[in-house]
Amino acid sequence: MDSRTYYYARVSSKEQNLDRQIAAFKTLGASEREIITDKESGKDLERTGYQALKNAMLRRGDTLVVKSLDRLSRNKADIYNELRYFKENGIRLKVIDLPTTMMDLPEGQEWVFEMVNNILIEVLGTIAEQERATIRKRQAEGIEAAKQKGKKLGRPAITFPANWNEIYRSWKAGEITAKVAMEQTGTKRTSFYKLVGMMEGRYNE
Repeated sequence: MDSRTYYYARVSSKEQNLDRQIAAFKTLGASEREIITDKESGKDLERTGYQALKNAMLRRGDTLVVKSLDRLSRNKADIYNELRYFKENGIRLKVIDLPTTMMDLPEGQEWVFEMVNNILIEVLGTIAEQERATIRKRQAEGIEAAKQKGKKLGRPAITFPANWNEIYRSWKAGEITAKVAMEQTGTKRTSFYKLVGMMEGRYNE
């Protein structure tokens, strides 16, 4: 089967346009049917166009062209995993903003692409690990700072008003409406019904 080249463009929202990326692809000879696009955030890989490209279109020996690596994802760990996936599945990635990846080399010199790919994977893997370590450190520092300030993490526990039992009995007996019960107990609708649930054993709080 002949190898094919596909082009992937992404912007983060429907208001942004893909023109600049598509124009760059067309200067490389791309046709409309070879260009796959998404107008979705790069925070993860669950995008309709990208998943179709990866799972239904790209085959071993094919080439994928992107304008820059962050079009694949904004997440360094995801980019790292995708580069490894392409390498393991024999898919060549060309990145317009990384000229070394765009070179057409004589047969037998494919080792140059292999070297570039390995360097990219190693660098991105290191960056991704550093980012994860930084996030973990910030989370730990945030928890420690909150503890030192005496803050209890999470939502404050809901408590029964002092007059709850009396008002609850009147409401259950139909003597007052739920609205009146809320007013007399000083609770909002969500809290009122949560307290009712706790009273009747539906919540374990």
